[in-house]
Amino acid sequence: MYFVEQMTQNEIADVLGVGRVTIVRMLADARSRNEVKISIESELSEIVRLERALEKTFGLQQALVAPLSAPNADPTPAISAKTGSFLSDTMKSGMRVGVGWGRTLFSSLPFISAKSLTDFKVISLLGGVGVVRRFNPAEFAWRFAQIFQGDGYLIPTPAVVDSVETKIALVERCGLQEVFEMANVLDAVLLSVGGIASATTFSRGGFLKEADREALLARGAVGDLLFHFFDRNGDLVDHPVNSHVMSVDVDRLRKAPIRILTSGGEEKIEALLGAMTLIAPTILITDEESARRMLEAHAAQAS
Repeated sequence: MYFVEQMTQNEIADVLGVGRVTIVRMLADARSRNEVKISIESELSEIVRLERALEKTFGLQQALVAPLSAPNADPTPAISAKTGSFLSDTMKSGMRVGVGWGRTLFSSLPFISAKSLTDFKVISLLGGVGVVRRFNPAEFAWRFAQIFQGDGYLIPTPAVVDSVETKIALVERCGLQEVFEMANVLDAVLLSVGGIASATTFSRGGFLKEADREALLARGAVGDLLFHFFDRNGDLVDHPVNSHVMSVDVDRLRKAPIRILTSGGEEKIEALLGAMTLIAPTILITDEESARRMLEAHAAQAS
């Protein structure tokens, strides 16, 4: 009645003999269960201009820019919706897809159209986190695989271990070699970057202390990709955390023919610029304000 017949909430309440608040709750429940999905079909000239400029400036195969309701709006919902729509069209049977994690990726799940794909494999590219929370690598990889009725492969270790020796032992002696070897033949990788300020998130999980974050910042770190901390030029910084992280290394990720990077926000502009070199994405999904800031910052650096 609401989405198809265009009846008002009050009209529906009268027909069903319930209060308007009940109708509001039922509609919200329907969206939360993905029974109702809303998409917007439009092509805004300024958005298209930004997409072409990003493609030309950073050598992308495709840039997707999500419009915002206001310059200071939280870009995550818009980017996530754009990401979900893109993934719905891009994922095919027979693919091996390596996935990262983060708020943007997790929030894209409701916008992905579920379908059954044959021989579809999802490989988590990062170990788990020590504290159970909504955004974690295992949860996203599992739910992403579930949407396409595929198989999920996880790295059942902490995100960061205490030494290189521990990392080697876990990979070689604890049955993780197969998962890491699968990363050599990925058809696509789906990644997001974190700004250096958000690295404090990990300190609450016991993986990265504030002193480590400050040391990374002093060495020029602007953000991380799967816990690999890098500078504005896209070079990994010299810090032990980069060798202690239980994640697939960047060189392997760059071998994937489809490299999707989805992120945005003022605090991530430097990280996004560094990632253009670090991972050399083929697909970038971001919001219009982040796109403008990236282009402006790149132009300023070039001059």
